[in-house]
Order: sequence, then C-alpha cells, then structure tokens
Amino acid sequence: MIDPRRLRVLRALADHGTVTAAGRALHLTPSAVSQQLAALEAECGQQLLRRWGRRVSLTAAGELLVVHANAVAAELERAQATLAELGSGVRGLVRLASFASAITTVVAPAIGALRTSSPGVSVQVQDAEGHASIPLLLDGEVDLAITEEYRLSPRTHEGRLTRTPLYVEPFDVVLPSAHRLGSESEVDIAELADDEWIAPREGNPCRDVLEIACANPRIRHVSDDFRAITTLVAAGEGVALVPRNAVTAVPGAVAIPLRGEAPLRRVFAAVRRGSADHPLIKTVLGALLTAAS
Repeated sequence: MIDPRRLRVLRALADHGTVTAAGRALHLTPSAVSQQLAALEAECGQQLLRRWGRRVSLTAAGELLVVHANAVAAELERAQATLAELGSGVRGLVRLASFASAITTVVAPAIGALRTSSPGVSVQVQDAEGHASIPLLLDGEVDLAITEEYRLSPRTHEGRLTRTPLYVEPFDVVLPSAHRLGSESEVDIAELADDEWIAPREGNPCRDVLEIACANPRIRHVSDDFRAITTLVAAGEGVALVPRNAVTAVPGAVAIPLRGEAPLRRVFAAVRRGSADHPLIKTVLGALLTAAS
C-alpha cells in the first residue's frame, strides 16, 4: 500500500527539483525527505529516482507516479470541500497570495464586502509577485493565488489548478515628462528601440512581456516595484512598460497607451484542483469576482 503522505514528498521533489528545496517547501530536513522517498520506492517496488551523488531526477516510473499523486491530491481537496459543504455555516480563514496592484484593485474591496456579507470569513493576504504565488499555492502555503497570464506565455500546472478569470488590462509605456514622445497620445513601442529601460527582475512575467514586445531591450535598472520603476523613469533614468492598474502618479513621469495591439495582462484567481467548491473558497472567489466586475 502506498502512503499518500509520501506522494506529497515526491510531488515536492518534482516541483522544486532538489531534495533540499523539497524539504524547505515541506518543512522537513533533507535526510527526512530522502528517507520518505526511499520508503516510497520500497512500497512501489520500482526505482523512482536516478541518483548522481547529491543530484536526483525522476525515472519514468517516478514521472508516472507524480501524475497519479496529482490526481490523489485533487480528490483529497474535493473530499475536504464536500465535507465542509455538509457542515457549512461558512466560517474560517482563507490564505491568499496576490501581487500588489490586484490587492488594490480587487482583494481589498472584496475583503471589505465580505466583512458585511460573510462576517465569519476572514482573509489573510500575502503580497507575492505573480510568478511566486503559484508555487506557494501548490506547496499548500496559501489557499488561493491571484496571478497573471500573458498572451504568448505558456500555461503551467494546468492539471493541478482551477482558474477563475478576474480582469484584463493593457500595458502602458511610462516615459519621463520631458521625453521626446512625452506629449503624444499614443506611442509605437518600436519608437523606443534606442531607449534604456527600467524593468522587473528576470523571472517576473512582466519582464517577459517587455522582452516579447521590444526585441533586445537595453535594461539599465531592475525592480519588481512599479512605483519605484515609475520614480526612476521620472528621474530620467529610462522608460518602462507597466500594467495599467499598476501605474502610479509620480511627478515627472507620464503613462501613455501603446499604438496598435498592446500586450495584455490577464489576471485570474487560482486554487488547487478539487478545492473550488469548498464553501470558504467559493465565498471568497465570489467576492473577488464581484469586486473585479
């Protein structure tokens, strides 16, 4: 018989790539992770890992078992949701991760509405960039993640998530007020090919959008904080591409729509597959959708 707790360890290894990182996500020591994986191999009667010194990777049997582990996890989430619905006087805590502008746009208004409509429901918010919130969700650190998808970007973890679209926003270009194009009503991004850029860090999806929209941008400064980016623009240190809801008013900087088909940020709420019908999560999702509309 396979112990489902050990399947969780295998999934963490598949997600994070190393025994040390899997242990960190599960709050276990690396030796405890290794012991759990060895026990799982004994239970399965199959080699699940290839080992080269301290490095490991999944065998074909390990990859196959991860697929089953994801299905088991979804069924357990669904069982928990069904049991919660049976007893539901909707009451409890939902942990939510979101990037900053979505906290302002939908999360804070939704929490305010829940205080009146569902006073037994509380929401604990964690500020996390879009690319960081999904790992928190899959690791069980949060119950709901608000994140983004971009046109041309690949979808990941589809089989493990249920997604609810919230809103769509375009990217605007942010220029110093004194920029040669600062008084235009629209700007073609090709006109900025020779400018220096202020951009998010590598790994942030907004950095990917810039690199798709503007081939080989010359990046001078790096920050994941759009207010800091806008302030650097106002200081004349470059130009930036910023999602419209993340644009902040800073003297010396101006936000201008892009001409033609602008890149879009598609914002959605994600939960672990099987948990969308949990009364608490369903209540918070409903409030987020109302705020987004």
